[in-house]
Amino acid sequence: MKYSAQEVIQYVNEEDVKFIRLAFCDIYGKQKNISIMPSELPRAFEYGIAVDGSAIDGFGDETHSDLLLHPDPETLSVLPWRPEHGRVVRMFCTITKPNGDVFEGDTRSVLKAAIAEAKNAGFEFSFGSELEFYLFKLDENGNPTKEPYDEAGYMDIAPDDKGENVRREICLTLEQMGINPESSHHEEGPGQNEIDFRYSSPLSAADNTMTFQTVVKTVARRNGLCADFSPKPLPDKPGNGFHINISVKNDTSHIILSYMIAGILKYVGDATVFLNPSENSYKRFGLNKAPKYISWSSENRSQLIRIPAATGKYRRAELRSPDPTTNPYLAYAILIYAGLYGIQNKLDLPPASDINLFKADESIVKQYQKLPDNLNEAKKLALNSNFIAEHLPQSIINVYCR
Repeated sequence: MKYSAQEVIQYVNEEDVKFIRLAFCDIYGKQKNISIMPSELPRAFEYGIAVDGSAIDGFGDETHSDLLLHPDPETLSVLPWRPEHGRVVRMFCTITKPNGDVFEGDTRSVLKAAIAEAKNAGFEFSFGSELEFYLFKLDENGNPTKEPYDEAGYMDIAPDDKGENVRREICLTLEQMGINPESSHHEEGPGQNEIDFRYSSPLSAADNTMTFQTVVKTVARRNGLCADFSPKPLPDKPGNGFHINISVKNDTSHIILSYMIAGILKYVGDATVFLNPSENSYKRFGLNKAPKYISWSSENRSQLIRIPAATGKYRRAELRSPDPTTNPYLAYAILIYAGLYGIQNKLDLPPASDINLFKADESIVKQYQKLPDNLNEAKKLALNSNFIAEHLPQSIINVYCR
């Protein structure tokens, strides 16, 4: 249910809410929040709540450090793991400067701008996410180890799959927050899990991704475990992917989908530093079904983009290179702009790569452009990209490429 500001105030007063968390994220997508009391809620809606931007990575220095958080009432959600009496709720926020201008480091607003541009052009994008994570045991002091919770494999069941009850608790918690997972299962790595979501609007999908990671980490700790979303937690085991499913509304002929894919293929190299922002990200490429080359095909999981076996409104493109350390607001914004470029310019889709690129001879794979081999290479591509310069604030580019 979507609330207005007045309805949120009424809800807080009637439902014994004692703390309101105003949530936002830094430039890298790490969630932050400040808690306020119910008496401060009217001020938050009217004027915003001040925070020190200089203390947040990528938000600037001490010279212009005052920023204001403005809660979005439509994102109200109860945190089910907090006490039932004296409840805690959460809302995502827009970040502005004291003069009212949107702060350029507010990546949620960057996504809003991309959505608006696409809508003005007559297109609405939808996104669905598939996020992988490892469950590791804690040591006697409660610190994370690299010892997997189990040794199960792909889609194994209990008792080999010890994560079954943890995933169940995660999914039920998400449902209580109004987020409906589509499926969950054990992944290939020991202690590795995946939970998938149905498609939704870009902003809702990004908000849900942020919420998902918080819920997973919280539920894992409640079960005496640590959830690890890093791209390559174990050097000799599968990495964690953040597969992004993308579709365009009312694309019944799927011609628009092909244009969209062509646009993403054109600019995915330039965008890789934002989709894979850590050194560890590049250790995943080319191994255990993580792509290495810029290619596409139907169903084929060795490709960068695949079109899963689905029909009608479920037909979509799946981008397989991002990992969970990406900022979903930036990722979705970039993909909208790239897809929109392909649609508006009716880019031709290159021939499908109907081969296994993990097993193909060097003479074959050398025909394909590669994703960046490392973080420095990815930074250089972004810095030299007119596409990135046109669509992202320079301050964000500087932080990612410094």
